[in-house]
Amino acid sequence: MLTYLLRRLGLLGIMLAGLVLITFLVSNVAPSDPAALAAGPDATRDMIATIRHEYGLDQPLPQQFLRYAVDLARLRLGRSIQTGDEVSDDLARYFPATLELVLLSMAISIVVGVPLGMLAAVRRNRPFDHIVRVLAVSGVALPAFWAALLLQLLFCVRLGWLPTSGQLSVATPPPPPVTGMVMVDALLLGQGAVFVEAWQYAMLPAFVLALPSLAAIVRVNRAEMIEVLASDYVTAARAHGISTVRVIGWLALKNAMLPTLAMIGLRFGWTLGSTVLVETVFDWPGIGLYAVNSAIASDFKPVMGVTLLIGSTFMLTNLLIDLAYGWLDPRTRTA
Repeated sequence: MLTYLLRRLGLLGIMLAGLVLITFLVSNVAPSDPAALAAGPDATRDMIATIRHEYGLDQPLPQQFLRYAVDLARLRLGRSIQTGDEVSDDLARYFPATLELVLLSMAISIVVGVPLGMLAAVRRNRPFDHIVRVLAVSGVALPAFWAALLLQLLFCVRLGWLPTSGQLSVATPPPPPVTGMVMVDALLLGQGAVFVEAWQYAMLPAFVLALPSLAAIVRVNRAEMIEVLASDYVTAARAHGISTVRVIGWLALKNAMLPTLAMIGLRFGWTLGSTVLVETVFDWPGIGLYAVNSAIASDFKPVMGVTLLIGSTFMLTNLLIDLAYGWLDPRTRTA
């Protein structure tokens, strides 16, 4: 297990180095001049040159990359031209809201997706199975921003059941930060009314964000359950008189959850990256909206910081899933 862990950690380091290099190169080939945009339309050449020198934009590209790599090793992501704050401070302020939304959406995907996939496999080629398969395909095919706008129009504008955008109403002060996640902090501090209001604001964006993950989990779990239910050991268990509920709910589902676990890890990373569209539509104060506003202003340091944060989180999640997979199925350690 230790050799397997070291091998995975080495691969993680190589991928992180590649992510840093690609992110830096992409951000530095953009045609716009961030120093000129930061100085404003009425700025003189001397003012633009001063800002360019202050942010190190007048240095050769290899020297900029070396400086950027050294700053990353010190956990410094640079300073935002738009806000003037350290990017790491901005990410620490915005990331908890995104993490709260992603965790809620993944909880919806797992709690709903796994039972639906299991039941669809048990009722294979029956009406329930066909309905679940149609819903799964629809969840993958629907663009997130389009589904968000439609659901926003229905539940927020027409029916008035849910708020349109934001994380809390303007009249409600957020709870004192403990974790940075509003719902968690409200629970920890016993602010039930704030928790309910935050839940209402988060319900719709979390559901929209959960649709692709829900569809993927349903499809993978259904396929694996069908394969496991046709295996010899399930047939032998039924022949020995073990109840159907125990065979399906414990024996079959336990073995079918291995590929589903890998899919959950992949979807967590994809969901984290998909927050850019959902947070923009719902005006959710997370790193997705922060990245969009920074990209519009050609403020590349925050965009690079968000990309690195999402990419590294994606890789760390996959590492944890690989370790869990290797622990549950030792054969994968030597594959």
